[in-house]
Amino acid sequence: MSFILSPSILSADLGRINNTIEMLNHSRADWIHVDVMDGVFVPNITFGFPLMKVLKKVAVKPLDVHLMIVDPARYIRQFANENTHILTVHFEACTHLHRTLNEIRENGMKAGVSINPHTSVNVLENILNEADLFLIMGVNPGFSAQKFIPSTTKKVRKLKKMLLDSGSKAIIEVDGGVSIDNVKELVDAGADALVAGNAVFSMPDPEKSISLLKELA
Repeated sequence: MSFILSPSILSADLGRINNTIEMLNHSRADWIHVDVMDGVFVPNITFGFPLMKVLKKVAVKPLDVHLMIVDPARYIRQFANENTHILTVHFEACTHLHRTLNEIRENGMKAGVSINPHTSVNVLENILNEADLFLIMGVNPGFSAQKFIPSTTKKVRKLKKMLLDSGSKAIIEVDGGVSIDNVKELVDAGADALVAGNAVFSMPDPEKSISLLKELA
């Protein structure tokens, strides 16, 4: 069964970011995952618009941007201007989630919603047909190379049934702890897209690792 692979550049060597993006452009990766953290919603600070401008110039593949920030609606138009293809916000960070999702779509992007490990998929019941993508965190957000939380697979399976029952065309993405040990398990459970950071960039040959992951499901 095929799936979308979205390597996370959070785990890459940022000193060679142009080379990394060129490698991803020519690899079997489908998207490029960009984790944006503000040090408030999560205990880490990562990328902002200066890097997005670099990616806009170099990246050929769709930019899959995951906002782990408070009040993400403030920046929707700016991310749209940087060629963002998918913009994912956290359920836990949005007071008016329906409005935020509509605004993302109105700015020409696919709208995604992410939930933290402690958040039940049941909270998504009223927006199953309002988003294009649902991202389930397999680790607590904020840092790469964390251990996968096993209950994530059960959440994927449950959300897949909810989407099918509602007639939603949205896809499920899993971010955090994805490795060669759980790719098939997650895809079999219903995941359509997987974010891989450490599983790609900690390897001697990241492009080869991407091909290996793609062949596991």
